[in-house]
Amino acid sequence: MLDALRLAVGTLSAVPVRVGRADRDTAGRAMVWAPAVGALLGGAAGGVAWLASTLGTAPLLTAAVAVATLAALTRGLHLDGLADVADGLGSGRPAEEALRIMKASDIGPFGVVTLVLALLVQVAALAEAFDAGYGGVALVTSAATGRLAITWACVRGVPAARPEGLGAWVAGTVPVPVATAATAVLLVAATLLGLLGGPYPAQWLLAPLAGLAAAAVLLHRAVRRLGGITGDVLGALAETAATVTLLALALG
Repeated sequence: MLDALRLAVGTLSAVPVRVGRADRDTAGRAMVWAPAVGALLGGAAGGVAWLASTLGTAPLLTAAVAVATLAALTRGLHLDGLADVADGLGSGRPAEEALRIMKASDIGPFGVVTLVLALLVQVAALAEAFDAGYGGVALVTSAATGRLAITWACVRGVPAARPEGLGAWVAGTVPVPVATAATAVLLVAATLLGLLGGPYPAQWLLAPLAGLAAAAVLLHRAVRRLGGITGDVLGALAETAATVTLLALALG
């Protein structure tokens, strides 16, 4: 389990770790740890945002600092995945060519627009949360939900789009009951945090579900169009779930 946790941290963040065992079994366990890693990342970003707020920054700037911190902690990999998937799906090309577009190092118009809109929504929604006094809790909840979407993308029955890469390594490694249990834990934790940090406890249950639902729609689209998951798809799912969760929390 320690190797799985280390692998989850090394795969989902920029934190350097040493992993003793790295096989598909360990990778599957690592994907189960993904929501916990997301919560840690959200907590770290919340800490930086708190420091910024103590210096007198406005909620909008505090939110921008938090989003920038999350991007730095992940080397922007999930945001890059979101842009690549937008380019691949937006191209309308057959699966093989769409995958080639996603693998290219450049970014196209679909990717730029999607990336800009996602970051704008994240910053604006977080600014609302910080202004209402529960920005830190919203960060932890959304980051954990985003990584839980990765857990669900790795359940048995979801194929990989390529025979190599991260997607092939983790595809089908998580049993559905385990992903369900992880979801239950997150929803209970989010609801308890909401009782402490927000005026509307029900939204802390509904917001993660909205984020996971949005990620499920994207996953279904990716499997139909691309044939399965890739590392880019996993990143796109994380950003989609996190963004929709934040939006739902902001809407109250």
